[in-house]
Amino acid sequence: MKEGFIDVTGGKVWYIIHNEQATGIPLLILHGGPGSSSYSLQGLKDLAIDRPVVLYDQLGCGKSDRPDDDSLWTLDRFVEEVGQVRKELGLNKVHILGHSWGTTLAAAYYFSDPKGISSIIFSSPCLSAPLWEKDQKKNLTLLPLEIQETIRSCEENGTTDTPAFQKAIEVFNDHFVCRLKPYPEPLKQGKHFRNPHVYQLMWGPSEFTVQGNLKAFDCTEQLPQISIPTLYTCGRYDEATPESTEYFSSRTPNASFHVFEKSAHMAYIEEPEQYRQVMNKFLVVIDK
Repeated sequence: MKEGFIDVTGGKVWYIIHNEQATGIPLLILHGGPGSSSYSLQGLKDLAIDRPVVLYDQLGCGKSDRPDDDSLWTLDRFVEEVGQVRKELGLNKVHILGHSWGTTLAAAYYFSDPKGISSIIFSSPCLSAPLWEKDQKKNLTLLPLEIQETIRSCEENGTTDTPAFQKAIEVFNDHFVCRLKPYPEPLKQGKHFRNPHVYQLMWGPSEFTVQGNLKAFDCTEQLPQISIPTLYTCGRYDEATPESTEYFSSRTPNASFHVFEKSAHMAYIEEPEQYRQVMNKFLVVIDK
């Protein structure tokens, strides 16, 4: 295990490499958010059977620097950051696994610089902000009416920072983010690594209405350009709905699709053993 810091545009980012000496193609993991961290994904070190597994905290969160410069919180700069991490760590040939916002970043990075990328895993993908927003509004209709009304009224009145809104969001999360009870410790402990400011600037105050600078992001029309093996996964009850995930897969040549039947958005925590099996099976076939 090796860890350290890398200079990127705007500051330093923290990284960790598991099984650095392994000879298989390295796996680079892009965490969710934006403004979250790699903390809850640390269990994916178990994928480092015969390959290095690299995790890092994107600038602004986790153990990385948190510069006070709002010009840094753009998709283009995060794409640049991925390239800087790859270059510094010598990841000339690499698999990329993105989760949630990490899939937005993985796709944008691939379309900017696909050289040396052996495969992409889109785990609970967000590849279209407008479609994500549409899906969350649909998910909202599956919740009790009082929860729906609280979320709608708080958004309309700009009171998404109130306890009432937070309690309603907890109900939403229990259905579509992580269905485990009690709530897993990695998710509890990872909260202090987040940077809500980055999330709000890039996405907005809630999942349901995209107001940040990612509002127009949609790479659906570019998906047929992906020429490498691609795996799409999601949970049966995921925010990243099975319908939308399968749609993305259908537009991608040489893609496969898997649903984790007992999971919402955190299959790597909700069904960790099966998640690792699915990832390993996909990666091993490509390495051959």
